[in-house]
Amino acid sequence: MTDKEYTPYQQRIIRNYYQNQQAIMLQRLQEIVGELYLAQGKARQQLWRRAAAAMEKLQVPQSRIQHLLQTDNPAYLANLVQELWKKL
Repeated sequence: MTDKEYTPYQQRIIRNYYQNQQAIMLQRLQEIVGELYLAQGKARQQLWRRAAAAMEKLQVPQSRIQHLLQTDNPAYLANLVQELWKKL
């Protein structure tokens, strides 16, 4: 398989995505918080799994992720998001 050649425009898009990846993950986590307040049952469990994956990508300590998952409280997750935005 050959290496794909990207146009300068495509290269800029790719570079910008990776430069802003942390902000993108935080945005996703914010959206998950809002959805968690409304979700119930399996949908809520799935949202918590997505939140855990996003937190891992943001390098949140595993002990904190486990605590948030065990408490099942979106308010705690919202506090974490605010804390991470301040660090960004």
